[in-house]
Formats: sequence, structure tokens, C-alpha cells
Amino acid sequence: MNSLNAFFDGAILPSINQVSVFLVAVWHAFIANGSFALKSWIDALLDFAFYYPLFMAYLWMIGALIYYFHWEKNAAYAPEHLPELSDYPAVSIIVPCHNEGRDLHDTIEYLLLQKYPNFEIIAVNDGSTDDTLEILLALAEKNKQVRVINLELNQGKAIAMKTGALFSKNEYLVCIDGDALLAPEATHWIMQHFLSGHRVAAVTGNPRIRTRSTLLGKIQVGEFSAIIGLIKRAQRVYGRIFTVSGVVTGFRKSALHRVGYWSNDMVTDDIDISWKLQLDHWDIRFEPNALCWILMPETLGGLWRQRLRWAQGGAEALIRYYKKLGLWKSRRMWGVYLEYLTSVFWSYTMMAVFILWSLDWFVELPEALVIPTLIPSWGGVLLGITCLVQFAVSLIIDSRYEKNLGKTYYWMIWYPLVYWIINVLTAVFGLIKAILKKRNTRAVWVSPDRGIR
Repeated sequence: MNSLNAFFDGAILPSINQVSVFLVAVWHAFIANGSFALKSWIDALLDFAFYYPLFMAYLWMIGALIYYFHWEKNAAYAPEHLPELSDYPAVSIIVPCHNEGRDLHDTIEYLLLQKYPNFEIIAVNDGSTDDTLEILLALAEKNKQVRVINLELNQGKAIAMKTGALFSKNEYLVCIDGDALLAPEATHWIMQHFLSGHRVAAVTGNPRIRTRSTLLGKIQVGEFSAIIGLIKRAQRVYGRIFTVSGVVTGFRKSALHRVGYWSNDMVTDDIDISWKLQLDHWDIRFEPNALCWILMPETLGGLWRQRLRWAQGGAEALIRYYKKLGLWKSRRMWGVYLEYLTSVFWSYTMMAVFILWSLDWFVELPEALVIPTLIPSWGGVLLGITCLVQFAVSLIIDSRYEKNLGKTYYWMIWYPLVYWIINVLTAVFGLIKAILKKRNTRAVWVSPDRGIR
């Protein structure tokens, strides 16, 4: 018994102590490694949040420069130098209208100045509650090229455009918003793509900003050149475009008919029709000479609603068409889908980083969760240089389409501060809205903010 006690006292009990010490050491090592792993993940996300937009900026610039030197550099490639076409088939210019009374007269008058020799104007009044219908009827009375279709109830832009398309007897359509001014040469430039490529289903134009009375308006002038214009050119080089412009786009009617026209339950008809056409293996092109002067929001509230709708529309396209993208025959769309999916992930990453950075001001976070700074110490210089280079590239390319464009670039220093924040927030909430949206809900007109005039 004494020996047994001695055994327990001298052998077993020290072993239990050693095991306890070992387990405690293992636990601390696990916590330490876990913190290290968490810190490594956060560092990786911080790197992604910072480098992704820089990488995309240089990718867009390279793609845009390739487009420029391949197509645009020729001095004869300018809006006023109309190319000779092999034929001049009839074109229907469709104008969906909802409460456009303030701007509609100018829109139609500009359309009547088109230099293309064979066109008609089909204006669709979609449940307007102002004097839109009266203005259209008066314009149709004066001009035989104008036809008016009246829908008594608010059916939505997609239904209005489909109605105009079905009433048209022509194969080629140009759809333009009821508050936009289409350059006289635009239809001619759009038609050259349809006549030169039998697989071309749509040609998106080049929107330019009219509203410039506030800082937000001035920044958007640069945005449409330095961001949207470069992206369109780069995607055209790749061969697939994420979306045509909802303001001005030409369509081949037979292609629209084959894919079922515009979907009436998507908040952004332009994104949806772009994906439907390209997944059906049609080609979409960008024509910078098809200029169109548009109105844009100049208040934070109007800008927020617009960008939230854009973000929700993009997310709806991601959700609706992801199954079709699993097919090998849809592989040409993989790059565009991956780019947008990554941008949404980047927005959520930026949101998480900002939340952690903000929380550290109010509560003591574990060391692994502490965000020392949102931008690396040298990152501000790199970010500034990249912005300047990107704006310079876009200025070189776009100055031929708009005079005195350089003046607006003094305001672009505010772009990352104002628009990045808005775009991050709208991407986050837009995805949530797209997921929670009730399926097959009709997307009807909501009059947008058209700037301060």
C-alpha cells in the first residue's frame, strides 16, 4: 500500500501536472496561431481592398489604349466624318416617356436633326401624369416622322420599349431616353456596325453629361470619361460588355425577338438585355461617336437612388444568369461575370474594413482585428498618381468628343472620396435588395433626379 501511495504521489500526480501544463501550452499556442491566422487574413483583405481598384484602373487604361490605337486614333474617325454605308435601311428611333414634359420638346427636335436619311420616331407615352402626351401629339401633328403610342397605365420602361419595337416595321431600332439629346450623327455611326457585322445585336452609344451646376455634376463629367468610357473600351477589346447604355443604344430587332425582348421584372433593363443577348452569342459593340447628352443627378439623394438602382440591377443579373454561365458555350462571359462579382466582394471587404477601423475608436478590439490605417503610408501617393494617369489617358481619348473637357478634371480629386463611398454602400445594399426582392415583380417608372437647372 505504501508503495502504491508512493507510486501515485511520485509518478501519477507529476504526470497529471505535466499533462495540464502541456494542455495549457497547446491552448495558448492555438490561440496565438489563431490570432496569427486571423491577422494574416485581415492583412490579405487589406491588400486586396487597396490593390484591386489600382489593378483594375491599369487594366482599364491598357484596354482603352488598345481600343484607341486600333480604332480611334485615325483623324478621320470623328463624329463629323460620317462613314459611307453600303445601304441605308429604315431605322425606328424609340423614345419611352414617363413625365418628360419639361425636356421632351428638345429631345424630339434634336432627333429630327438626324443626318441619317431614313428614320422615323416612335414616342411611347407610358402612363405620364404631366403634359407629356399633349406635347407628343402636338409634335406629331407638325412632323410626319413622329408617331405616338399611348399607354394609359405606368407599365415600366421595358414594356414601353417593347411596345415601340413591336409597332415598328423596321429591323433596326435606336432607343433613347425622353430627356436626352442625341447628336445628329449618332444614328449613322450606330448603323455602320449593324451593316458590317451580321452578329451585332446592339451598339451602345457614348453618353455625355449636361448637368454641371454642382460638384457632383462636375465629377460625373470626369467619371463618364475616366471610368465608364475606359471600361467600355476595355471590355470591347475583351469582346464582351457588361452593359449597354440605358440612355442610348441601337438594337437589331430580330436579336431582341429571339431573346424575348426586355425583361419587365428587372430594375435595370439595360444590364438585363446585355446579358440576354450575349448569352445567346450575339455581339455588342461600343461606338464613341454616337454622342448623347444626358441629365444626371446633382444631389446626394438623387445620386444615391440612381447608384442603388444600378447596383441592384447588376446583382439581379448575377443572380439570374449564374446557372447559364456554368455552360462551356457561355465561357466568353466568364471574365465579365468574374469582374463584377469581384467588385461586389471588394465593396463588402471595404465595408468590413471600415467598420473594424471605426470600431477601434470606440472599443478595444483584439490586436488581430485592429486596422492601423485604411491606406498604407505610401499608398496615398500611388493612389494619387494612378488617378492622375487615368484621368490623363481618358482626357487624351475623350477630348475629341467634347471641347474644354480638361476644365472638369480639376474636380476629379474628389472622386475617390465621394463616389467610392457611395458605390461601396450601394453595392452592399443593392445585393441585399436583389436577394430579398420578390420574384416577377414588375419594374415600373420612377422619375429620376435630372439635375439642378
